[in-house]
Amino acid sequence: MRRREFIKAIVGSPIAWPLAAHAQQRVPVVGVLSVASPSGIATRLEALRQGLREEGYREGQNLAIEYRFGEDHPERLPDLALDLVQRHVDVIVVAGGTNTAMAAKAATTTIPVVFSIGGDPVKAGLVASLNRPGGNMTGVAQFSELLITKRLEVANELASRTAAIGALLNPTNANVQLRVSDLQAAAAALGRKLRILYAASEQQFDPVLTSAVEERLGALVVMDDPIFDSNAERLVLLANRHTLPTIYQYRQFVEVGGLMSYGPHIADGYRQVGLYVSRILKGEKPADLPVLRPTKLELIINLKTARALGVDIPSQLLARADELVE
Repeated sequence: MRRREFIKAIVGSPIAWPLAAHAQQRVPVVGVLSVASPSGIATRLEALRQGLREEGYREGQNLAIEYRFGEDHPERLPDLALDLVQRHVDVIVVAGGTNTAMAAKAATTTIPVVFSIGGDPVKAGLVASLNRPGGNMTGVAQFSELLITKRLEVANELASRTAAIGALLNPTNANVQLRVSDLQAAAAALGRKLRILYAASEQQFDPVLTSAVEERLGALVVMDDPIFDSNAERLVLLANRHTLPTIYQYRQFVEVGGLMSYGPHIADGYRQVGLYVSRILKGEKPADLPVLRPTKLELIINLKTARALGVDIPSQLLARADELVE
């Protein structure tokens, strides 16, 4: 057999098909949807990529990631979600916020969606149940509402008995009314006066915190919201400038100088999202993957900030802390 005929026979034979298929294999594409800015959730996105790497997926090698950021403008979310759907991504990752997850849900009922949100996904109508989500959505839920009482208890130990406690919320958050009700019930159980404060953007932080100081609030509890997370450094800077003892939801706030935080390790939750995305890319269905919950809650106290603010941390809080930052 001549060389040309031999090559033709090999290429045309079934033996060559797997090689040709491998050469033409499509790289899976993951879409990331967030209302925040890239810098605001950089640590979380790296944790997401870590989870993907643990299962063999590396961005730029055998995986592509399309990022869509709202830059703190929630009204952009529907168009950004639709853009990812039209891009025909294989999985959509919701990087924070029930509003963002609802935008993804409205955009597609077929593309798998893996979320990381602070609220209850069942109450939000994202999944049918935690153990059997059904549909095209699953992920990690922090259940921030369940931590409201704990954070208020911490604030109760910080503030003088005569001072009211403030709670900062984003009025555009899908869970805002539920959280206000839970806050009011928790404050009543503690016998504390509660002042609800609202900020929907970074520009509103300073006037809101100024009003908190003018009202002589004894402590402030910052509720879970992507706008607050995305602008953690600015929020911490202003709270410290106003000498306002503040309890945040995640360690990232303490790492940039916040007084203390009580909540789940958010980066680990995003790593879990990466693992779930990997399992879906390998053939599993979101309907069969239970919604995950935090396995550990941590109280972190920044002693350096406490000294700078002149805040005397009660000994019982120090004893309960999982980590003390010097």
